[in-house]
Amino acid sequence: MHGLNYNHLYYFWVTAEAGSVTAAGRRLNLTPQTISGQLRTLEQAIGGRLFRREGRGLSLTDSGRLVFQYADEMFRLGAEMQGVLAGGAAGAARRFTVGIVDVVPKMIAYRLIEPALQLPEPVQLICREGKLDDLLADIAAHKLDMVLADTPMGGAANIKAFNHLLGECGIGFFAAPALAERYRPGFPHSLQDAPLLAPAPGAALRGALNQWLDRLEIQPRIAGEFEDSALMKAFGQAGVGIFLAPLVIEQEVIRQFDVRPLGRSDEIRERFYAISAERRLRHPAVVAVSQAARDAVFC
Repeated sequence: MHGLNYNHLYYFWVTAEAGSVTAAGRRLNLTPQTISGQLRTLEQAIGGRLFRREGRGLSLTDSGRLVFQYADEMFRLGAEMQGVLAGGAAGAARRFTVGIVDVVPKMIAYRLIEPALQLPEPVQLICREGKLDDLLADIAAHKLDMVLADTPMGGAANIKAFNHLLGECGIGFFAAPALAERYRPGFPHSLQDAPLLAPAPGAALRGALNQWLDRLEIQPRIAGEFEDSALMKAFGQAGVGIFLAPLVIEQEVIRQFDVRPLGRSDEIRERFYAISAERRLRHPAVVAVSQAARDAVFC
């Protein structure tokens, strides 16, 4: 590599963060033509393409991901150095960007992430919610430090990332007080024809639930299907039906939604994973999440 220009590298870093040349131009107060020219010069210097066009935006090539990884570290360290020289604390907040798959219960997400906020080094938390495939693409582009998911990344995904099992737990069934009193006796067979609020088809928990019901030959009435677990709990709180939640947050669910437990199943297991670009975890916040999950959340 000859004649690497750090201005060009900075323009590349901003473009990768922004997702397009136009958006980068707005951040840098430069025309898209100027940025495109600088990116071409950088590509000539490194001897390879950095971006490929994807719809209206850009995605990083393999070379681009490698360059971004180094550039991201360089410029974040540079910003920290400026803060220190300007009189800021040496432990200026370190960004911790987490993608949360939309089916992961919000209470679980908080319980898992909260230990990272207690680190001696300040952490600036940035959370993004979405579908697993979209969040994995952001992991590949080094836009996320970690993805919280209820399923591991499949082998078919053409992304260099690694699954880290955080823990697993059984499932509790909950309902508004009147429904709980009605359907608690005789659980789980009392669920026959009972109004059930279920995870959307395709969710890992839905598959485990269906297998459990089939084995017991129980057919509830599906009163609603939800992709968002918080929305499902809200409908359950209103008395629309019985809903499921991980046992590890049983007390929080009862307290926050003023519902009552009907019963539980340790056969239906819900698992939670941290997915990262690192085989061996190094980011201190991701390490804190992983350790606390084993030692406190799912112990």
